[in-house]
Amino acid sequence: MSENGVLIGFSDHPEELLLTRANRHGLVAGATGTGKTITLQVLAQGLSDAGVPVFAADVKGDLSGISMTGAPNEKMLARAAAMQVELRPAAAPTVFWDLFGAAGHPIRATVSEMGPLLISRMLELNDVQEGVLTVVFRAADEQGLLLLDLKDLQAMLANAAENAKDLSARYGNISPATIATIQRGLLVLENQGGTNIFGEPALRLSDLMRCDASGRGYVNLLAADKLIASPRLYATFLLWLLSELFEELPEVGDLDRPKLVFFFDEAHLLFRDAPKPLLEKVEQVVRLIRSKGVGVYFVTQNPADIPETVLGRVGNRIENGLGGYTPVEQRGLRAAADSFRPNPAFDTAEAIQGLGVGEALVSVLDDRGAPTVVQKTKVRPPNSRMGPATPAERAALMAASPVSGLYDQAVDRESAYEMLKEKVAERGSDAEPEEGPRQREEYDEPERRAPAPRASNRQGMGEAFAKSMLRTLGSQVGRELIRGVLGGLTAGSRPTRRRRRY
Repeated sequence: MSENGVLIGFSDHPEELLLTRANRHGLVAGATGTGKTITLQVLAQGLSDAGVPVFAADVKGDLSGISMTGAPNEKMLARAAAMQVELRPAAAPTVFWDLFGAAGHPIRATVSEMGPLLISRMLELNDVQEGVLTVVFRAADEQGLLLLDLKDLQAMLANAAENAKDLSARYGNISPATIATIQRGLLVLENQGGTNIFGEPALRLSDLMRCDASGRGYVNLLAADKLIASPRLYATFLLWLLSELFEELPEVGDLDRPKLVFFFDEAHLLFRDAPKPLLEKVEQVVRLIRSKGVGVYFVTQNPADIPETVLGRVGNRIENGLGGYTPVEQRGLRAAADSFRPNPAFDTAEAIQGLGVGEALVSVLDDRGAPTVVQKTKVRPPNSRMGPATPAERAALMAASPVSGLYDQAVDRESAYEMLKEKVAERGSDAEPEEGPRQREEYDEPERRAPAPRASNRQGMGEAFAKSMLRTLGSQVGRELIRGVLGGLTAGSRPTRRRRRY
């Protein structure tokens, strides 16, 4: 690797991803078994060596080998020698994360941070149900009730059912049947592990953007082998994380290297059945997050899985191989070929079909920001292990992790559930809120109370384009806080968290 780039492999010359262009987003595509995971491993470790933190979902567990020193065999050594590359076995500094807290440090978000739009997508709610959920969030904000975990949201839904007449008069019809549908959706989410996902301590983005003592960026791996069984949950959580980066990081323009590179594996799950308004917001995040110093790399089997409006924002492209036997595959093949700057030496579509394992078509942005002519490239062998880390190795790394002990124990502070329960007790009611989504206890409407002043660290869609307004909103305190670009409200509640600068 040169000082200015990450070595991907060799064509008739070294193919490098320039660090100054790594925030211009990328695509790593290829059918199963073509070497896509190794390509991702080479990119992630190369960026780490250059001092760039990385976040990636480890869908199959194979990527965890990046945390272990490689043991190259004769075939790998011969391949490296042919490329004039000296293999230097080394592990990348790695932090393991897991939404379920089993194969990595717990990673959580609060209900307020996630917002009604993303939670509605997670629960597969229709427009009417999403509207009712939005009203529930607004009511919680007006009453100063923090929504941190699922039991807070469950209690607030029951409160909304009790006060449906008043809420309907202000916001439109609130049907008990609609609230019951949302509650049943929460039950499904709870059975999928949603109780572990929501709560505190919530993830601090600064913990994803660390470098070790030698200056190498940490590779943050999200264990997704279990999570991928709930594809809507997987895609929504990663979309939330991406939107958090967009909302909290300051504008920095083009840097000599990115602040973070985000790999979105199984990216087609993000766009499957997504409504048009959500796709438009995703496109906006992808378009604008480049100036925050973040590169987003979509990893998928076929470039056709990515909408054209998003694919058009991708500057660095790596295609590991694709079949073209059925009419659908042929259309995808042609779309993949047309996305490259053509090379007069070969037909791109034929070249994609003829790629072997460990080979790829590569086109990256040059120092002028223009895509290079596509080249047939042999991907270099990784310095780290090809294959997963063992459970014992993973546990040892977690114990020595820089975030060890920061997120391992959940914190349950006073929030909507406790405050509503307290109100019931004050009024001498025998009914207490239960923690199940199907609770049917009734609550008297809490007395109006002004929430404690809280510093906003979220911004609305319109504010993303007005820096002066952002500065004002960053220090603003008051009853209605600005929710994030994908939060679904222009006002809503979120827990107290100071705006952080990186």
